[in-house]
Amino acid sequence: MSLINTTVQPFKAQAFHNGKFIEVTDATLKGKWSVLIFMPAAFTFNCPTEIEDAAEHYEEFQKAGTEVYIVTTDTHFSHKVWHETSPAVGKAKFPLVGDPTHALTNAFGVHIPEEGLALRGTFIINPDGVIKTVEIHSNEIARDVKETVRKLKAAQYTASHPGEVCPAKWNDGAKTLKPSLELVGKI
Repeated sequence: MSLINTTVQPFKAQAFHNGKFIEVTDATLKGKWSVLIFMPAAFTFNCPTEIEDAAEHYEEFQKAGTEVYIVTTDTHFSHKVWHETSPAVGKAKFPLVGDPTHALTNAFGVHIPEEGLALRGTFIINPDGVIKTVEIHSNEIARDVKETVRKLKAAQYTASHPGEVCPAKWNDGAKTLKPSLELVGKI
């Protein structure tokens, strides 16, 4: 079953954020847009490149009223050390969420039971806690956060403009479509 248009299940997790340990829950996600980016584990090879990419786009997320959460199967203690020792991870100004019990990775369908790790999964969640986009793929393929920003803006646009859709390669400010009988067979 797809997670699209379902509500995030209740959860509670610990995170490292801006020099402190904080609690992140399903309630934390409500009231603003959220992007959850699942990664296999701290101290790996591709993960720091993705965190650095997210950090480089963090200002765009913030301008869009969105918080980013990086989730791995490690503890928040590991994330503290990872943040302090990796130049790339050290750029993160968003919460690094620990999921050592695998509650989140299981709830979002990205858990690899035989490895105890997560697949690379990206989830855009609206302010009501409803999942609007899902991207999951194999761990050897890192993501491009620029595409996540594009999808976020498309989800935000369609949320505020009911009856419109964003066509392929749509970017903020581009023309959208209004589905109608007149468009059928004409695109």
